[in-house]
Amino acid sequence: MTSLAKSIETYINAKDGNRPYLIADAFTPDAQLAMELRTDEISFPGHVEGAAGIAKVLVSDFALRYENVYTFCVASPPPNELSFDCHWLVCMTEKSTASARVGFGRYQWHYDDQIGKVSQLRIIIEAMNTLPSQCAAPILDWARTLPYPWCPSDIAARTAPAFAPVQSVAGELERLALRR
Repeated sequence: MTSLAKSIETYINAKDGNRPYLIADAFTPDAQLAMELRTDEISFPGHVEGAAGIAKVLVSDFALRYENVYTFCVASPPPNELSFDCHWLVCMTEKSTASARVGFGRYQWHYDDQIGKVSQLRIIIEAMNTLPSQCAAPILDWARTLPYPWCPSDIAARTAPAFAPVQSVAGELERLALRR
């Protein structure tokens, strides 16, 4: 049976690599997705039902707008847990403008150990910063060097490019990790 950590890694591989077919390996057919946006810089529906809907919204539709996506769980992989909360960091570029995007939030995962897949995911988007296209290469170079997909907050903060929005996101993730 698949572990929650493996399901999370499969989801990230599906989303970052534009591989919607992998979502069925990570989520139950009737999985529920809830989205909470605390920023106006990106939009998603508040609720999505089923693995097919999740694949459409978080992979296929997402890939129409964004590329060069790196998603990190700012935590260590969970040991055989049925639920797991962690912060996340994302770096990517916008296809239409080549602008860089750096954001963070929180994942709340619930695992169905009978089926061996995720049954519920809540994604909270705390911040999504848009930076000019000339910032994209340094941000993507940074993202490429981080441990993937499980990244300690101190490494992200210590190595973040010197752009204020990136420093702010990395610093906030480190502060949040220290409070845990």
